[in-house]
Amino acid sequence: MNKAAFLDRDGVINRKAPEGQYVTCWEDLQFLPGVPEAIGLLTGAGYCVFVVSNQRCVANGLLTVAELESIHRRMCQELAAVGATITQVYYCPHEKQPPCRCRKPAPGMLLTAAQTHKLDLTSSWMIGDSEIDVEAGRNAGCRTVRILNGDDAKNGGADVSARSLLDAVHQMLLCEQ
Repeated sequence: MNKAAFLDRDGVINRKAPEGQYVTCWEDLQFLPGVPEAIGLLTGAGYCVFVVSNQRCVANGLLTVAELESIHRRMCQELAAVGATITQVYYCPHEKQPPCRCRKPAPGMLLTAAQTHKLDLTSSWMIGDSEIDVEAGRNAGCRTVRILNGDDAKNGGADVSARSLLDAVHQMLLCEQ
């Protein structure tokens, strides 16, 4: 079985839009420093890398599924061009209510990836910048990393906390030694 690194998108891979706003076009997606290097380190260490992201902007009518998938396709192409391979992107397009099985903190996206790609979730990591990301990882049986952005100093019960994806990956790889 394979091991995976599940990455939240906004706040982990790219700059998060201001509160109440969303990344709705390619021009809005700005990679955070060190992201390509971090993803390259993960793949080099034998991890399948997945993006798992709540995208309720679709339910809110701010962009279509086709537009969201176009952004994700371009994101994967840009990263792959510099040696950072994303295995697959999973997203939840639903609103918070009614609850669904894919919207984090539910583990649906991680469980679907695990079944499709024959992943060992106990050897896998969920990396996110919110408590719901950490909770989704725990709900799926993964180890967890909380990226601490801004003034947020709480790790939400994560196994590891870090200031960036690159810092997180370095800590994860140390945990494996």
